[in-house]
Amino acid sequence: MSLWRDADFVKLWTGQTVSQVGSVVTRTALPLVALIVLGAGPMEMALLVVASSAGVLLVGLVAGVWVDRLRRRPLLIASDIVRAALLFAIPVAYALGALRLELLYLVAFLVASLSTLFRSAYYAYLPSLVGPDRVLEGNSRIATSESIAEVGGPGLAGGLVQLITAPFAILVDAFSFVVSAASLALIRAPEPPRPARSERRPLLQELSEGVATVHRHALLLPMTGSSVTNHFFGSFYASLYALFLLNDLGLSPFLLGIVISAGGVGSLVGSVLATRTTRRFGIGPAVVGCALASSAFGILTPLATGPLVVATLISAAAESAHAAD
Repeated sequence: MSLWRDADFVKLWTGQTVSQVGSVVTRTALPLVALIVLGAGPMEMALLVVASSAGVLLVGLVAGVWVDRLRRRPLLIASDIVRAALLFAIPVAYALGALRLELLYLVAFLVASLSTLFRSAYYAYLPSLVGPDRVLEGNSRIATSESIAEVGGPGLAGGLVQLITAPFAILVDAFSFVVSAASLALIRAPEPPRPARSERRPLLQELSEGVATVHRHALLLPMTGSSVTNHFFGSFYASLYALFLLNDLGLSPFLLGIVISAGGVGSLVGSVLATRTTRRFGIGPAVVGCALASSAFGILTPLATGPLVVATLISAAAESAHAAD
């Protein structure tokens, strides 16, 4: 039976699809709150990226170990509710004239932390909902929704910023988390109880064992190193990207969203070509080649110049090619 006929999976899929669109809107709109509303400069934009990255790093280290000890669905629902409340705080503070950069840093850190915890719990929860033999199909359905969100979400965010201002655009994501929490709460299938642990070891001990396993693994270690390096230097790019396109190239928030949406299109094309590429060249060469190509195409972004139309097209081409890799 297709997963589309599984009412509980459809509820999960619907909530996650709405939530993915909302999250892409916030990812685009939150830097615009700092830039347009609060007049943030390069240092403030960098701190916003640091706050978000710190949440991913700190929680990512312990999320898997912690999730393994708890029931997953209540954790997923609680994460959605708290993230909704945190995001509601931004437009409320703006309406009251009390919005500050410090609030953005705090919200960025806490939302990133809870999102990391949510992802860990979600990947552990899905097999118990659809069965281990249908996890690949379930993840494929969710991945398709993510690709659609990446294509349409940034343009929606840019349009909302111009229509109702950046702080109120974030309300879309806040409501999307409410929808996600409701969809999870409506699932009827009971979550299997966590198996009894024969040995209760300290969390830090389990964490150190995981780190040691990665360190000894011939593939996991270089892949982790590549991911860390990419994220570290990618943070430079993320800190300055909106500043460059808005202040230097003169793009409007809507055009910025369209440029970022081009990255979603590139990512979708890349996912379609991924299987064919790995079959032809092998997984290792494909990974290395794509990483090198991604770096090369990234050079196009600082080369964007000229009239607004030309700068927008070059930026969109760079974003699309970079994401496709």
